[in-house]
Amino acid sequence: MNKKWVLRALAILLILVVDIGLDRIFKNHIRHNFLLYQEFYPLKGDTHYLITRVENTGAFLSLGDSLGNPWRFMLLTLVPAAVLLFGLAYIIIKTNLHKLTVLGIILVLAGGMGNLYDRWVYGSVTDFMLIKYPWFKTGVFNVADVSIMIGVGLLLIQSFLNDRKSSNKKSENNPEKATA
Repeated sequence: MNKKWVLRALAILLILVVDIGLDRIFKNHIRHNFLLYQEFYPLKGDTHYLITRVENTGAFLSLGDSLGNPWRFMLLTLVPAAVLLFGLAYIIIKTNLHKLTVLGIILVLAGGMGNLYDRWVYGSVTDFMLIKYPWFKTGVFNVADVSIMIGVGLLLIQSFLNDRKSSNKKSENNPEKATA
């Protein structure tokens, strides 16, 4: 085995473990110390950042929570598990990906795995953070959701950078179209 490949795979697994571990720590603390659906607790006296405990039996924004089994199990557990395993295999095997792309995929996978673990073990995902302003309010979310959003953001940034790089190469290769 190639030493570089092994180190890369270990780095990927380390980031996954740290990200999932942070998600588990926060969710366990909330699950054991906060009442379910009871109160909103301001974060450091600020009424715009709130902590509450919600158990989400659906997917993003509770989508699919009214599905009965076996559909709920297949769509919210089996399909995501297969996609997450494929994604993990993809980034470990595909060694020519840009580092920002790999990090983005790792963060999406870690967030998905953290939420999938909750769904598998508890039958619901523990959400607990809420941002609330008069002009803006989020749904209740968790650390895994933040990881997914940061990962998607990194993937979008890398896609934008790739598009700029590609359009710059096209204009260098065809100067007539670049000035037109």
